[in-house]
Amino acid sequence: MGVSPRLLAPNEHLAGVTGVGQLLERLAELRATTTSLTEQHPTVTFRPLPQALQRWETAGADMFRYGLALLRPRYAALGLSQTLPLDRVLLGVQCSEDGAFGGFHHPNQGYRHLQMYAVITALGSLATGQPERPDLAALDLLRAYAHDCLHYGSYRSYKLRGDEVIRTQYGLNFRRHDGRTYSAPDLAGSPTTRNLGIVMEGASDREARTIARAAAQQYGIAEPAAAVYRYAFRDITGRLTVEDIDDLARAEVRAAAAPSAAAEEFLRAMGGFEQAIDARYETFLAEVGRDEAEDLHDTVLTSMITGVLTPLCAWLRRRRGPRAFESLFLSPAYFGSVRSA
Repeated sequence: MGVSPRLLAPNEHLAGVTGVGQLLERLAELRATTTSLTEQHPTVTFRPLPQALQRWETAGADMFRYGLALLRPRYAALGLSQTLPLDRVLLGVQCSEDGAFGGFHHPNQGYRHLQMYAVITALGSLATGQPERPDLAALDLLRAYAHDCLHYGSYRSYKLRGDEVIRTQYGLNFRRHDGRTYSAPDLAGSPTTRNLGIVMEGASDREARTIARAAAQQYGIAEPAAAVYRYAFRDITGRLTVEDIDDLARAEVRAAAAPSAAAEEFLRAMGGFEQAIDARYETFLAEVGRDEAEDLHDTVLTSMITGVLTPLCAWLRRRRGPRAFESLFLSPAYFGSVRSA
């Protein structure tokens, strides 16, 4: 059966041999409309990304396309030659709520694999439909797009359970028929991670921030003086300090930095994401990869994209002994098999 390349992402697969036609029909239904996504943000005006970029570029903000020239060859080297189509991205550019503030940490956005769409909001005030800081908004958009490309391009397998589409594998992670996943959640307050979802989210964001940092440097975007944008710039480029995280955990510091309650919440979410995802992943790389952390990071990304754990399992086994992947990540509650070496 021929499958439209617009229906499945490059590394998506259908599990099993029965019910494939019905599964494809259900995915086609889910991916034919964006209503289920935009209705979650009833006060936000969204535009397809190509349309929004055209408006930004008319105003002289072309940094995003400049960043794509860095992103595409890097992802191709990792095994992802097809990036998220720009017309599968919705950019929120304006909001009718007083003080609305957009960006990577705006609530309830990101890549939605069932719909095969990414929902992103422009960094900064959403009052006028035009960004206050076009250079930073474009840089934040690049980080979000680079992040979501890795979600879009990672391996997935689907099957149908009744009328529900079930994801049985995503990148490094596996899910049993009853919903149990291969790795357990991290303990609250843990400085590191042994959860495969956090590992993949952290790897995606580390890569996205590396690309954004290189683009900022080559394009000449300097750190802003305004506090809310200073924190945003450091976050986008992966330069938040321990002191920054401590500040973002304090309500009085956030209130002093933020121009609105929504911007204050944005800063709170930024600090929480850094602690729960990015910092834990960096600690994981340092613990497990040590002086080969960059090599481990690249191996994680490649295995995420292909869905084949053999390179990652072999990497870990050479350095940590037999069954290293299982000893690091397998939850006692899972009791399943994985596609590993």
